[in-house]
Amino acid sequence: MDVIKKEDIENILKYTHDAIIVVNKRGIITIFNAAAEKFTGVDAGDALGKPVGEIIPNTRLHQVLETGAPELNRQQELRDVTIITNRVPVINRDGKIIGAAAVFRDIAERIAMTAEISNLKEIQILLEAIINSTQDAISVVNEKGIHVLINSAYTHLSGLSREEVLNKPADVDIAEGESMHLEVLRTGKPVRGGRMKVGPQKKEVVVNVAPVIVGGKLKGSVGVVRDISEIIELNEELKKAKRLIRHLEAKYMFEDIIGVSDHILGVIEQAKKAASTPATVLLRGESGTGKELFTHAIHNASKRSKGQFIRVNCAALTDNLLESELFGYVEGAFTGAKKGGHKGIFEEANEGTIFLDEVGEMSLHLQTRLLRALQEKEITRVGDSKPIQVDVRVIAATNAKLEELIQKGMLREDLYYRLNVLPIFIPPLRHRKEDILPLVNYLLPKYNQEYGRNVETIADEAVEILKGYDWPGNVRELENVLARGIINMKFKETVLEAYHLPVLDVKNNHSGVIIYREEEPLMSYEELHQRWEKYTLQRALAKTGGSRKEAAKLLKISLRNLYYKIQMHGLS
Repeated sequence: MDVIKKEDIENILKYTHDAIIVVNKRGIITIFNAAAEKFTGVDAGDALGKPVGEIIPNTRLHQVLETGAPELNRQQELRDVTIITNRVPVINRDGKIIGAAAVFRDIAERIAMTAEISNLKEIQILLEAIINSTQDAISVVNEKGIHVLINSAYTHLSGLSREEVLNKPADVDIAEGESMHLEVLRTGKPVRGGRMKVGPQKKEVVVNVAPVIVGGKLKGSVGVVRDISEIIELNEELKKAKRLIRHLEAKYMFEDIIGVSDHILGVIEQAKKAASTPATVLLRGESGTGKELFTHAIHNASKRSKGQFIRVNCAALTDNLLESELFGYVEGAFTGAKKGGHKGIFEEANEGTIFLDEVGEMSLHLQTRLLRALQEKEITRVGDSKPIQVDVRVIAATNAKLEELIQKGMLREDLYYRLNVLPIFIPPLRHRKEDILPLVNYLLPKYNQEYGRNVETIADEAVEILKGYDWPGNVRELENVLARGIINMKFKETVLEAYHLPVLDVKNNHSGVIIYREEEPLMSYEELHQRWEKYTLQRALAKTGGSRKEAAKLLKISLRNLYYKIQMHGLS
């Protein structure tokens, strides 16, 4: 059986980092290793065989010999060094104290190690705070491809909890595609723009992953993940919107323009004549009068009806975007320009019709380009000098006072005359109130289908209310008022009554009460009171959805009195 020899023990003690001093039961030093020499400044040859108190004056080994009690993690001053020491008795098999040992080390080293650990923890906390504050999702894996760190943005993006990802393989979060972490760990090279889907919701993301190199060795990889599903969705919506802007169908005919008044019939006849020519048409009129309706009808009645019909709202697009939409651009014309360039609306609508809505909102720069297109029948793409011949019919529309814009320098006079070849003024609804009933009768079947009602007709009193209003929003406002009135009706009601209609502010009196129309003779007090009372009843019934009980409460009169007044005014 091999036995550890004394010289082996001495070699072990010699190379031990901690200082070791051993004394016998008389306090004489029997072991004094190299580390002890370093701390005390005394050679082992001078220390061995000497009482420990001579070598270390403040030693407590003699107390350990007397008491047999160990003293652990005690701080002690040794020369100019502070040490931490453990003192323990040496006990034989019979349980007798035969000596004592002290093991100690420089506390400065321990303090430095503690400070280093503390600094590392602070750095870790700081890094985690930075990683968690960024909006980018971040994941880190070790050299074995195991997730060791993810931030809150990552859990939000992936829809997975920390427990579902940490200490799991790099591909645990991937719904579709290959792990870029594993690719980086395999090649040691960064990967940029990797596409995949992550989490239970299969979020589409793009990933940039870089290797983590420590001491020349690959220790893992860090990935930055960005959600592109929203960007893709927005791009699709933008494409859809552009398709709607650029490829509208002209679906209305002259037969869809409703009216019996001389005003509207004259305008329809004028528009039909314009449709038979290739000349530029300028439609003028207040908002809601039906300028776009006339544009559709003119295009469909023209020789260009089989060609493209494209509507552009000049007020809805920025100057640069409107220019590129109208005239197109060449590749490299500006930052973000599509590779291969882009065909403009004038090219796409060749042999067709362009409807320029709100043309008065166009900038002077674009007015110059539009004037050239109208005069020379040619355009140039943005960033190019080569002219392109186009054959396009332009119909412009505006509710602005163009003559005032010319005076203010906001509209080129030569463009005005080029647009004003065939001017058509569409009258406001207040100038053709005899068209209100035909319009209502045309719209009722449409709203019946939209709102699931079965309205057969409109009461005379309701028609009079509609005729008593000046309609600043024109036909568009009439459509809205009629729709709201039908929504107020019960499903079984077939007649649109006055109390179904929303309150109309006649003559801007802001009380919502119809007093009289300007063309009527002045009423007596009694007649005025009767009209006020009737209209008040209509408003109350409209507000309560036709409930007489609730209307009585609202008006603070008895239900019996309400029934009497309803019958008296013919509202039953």
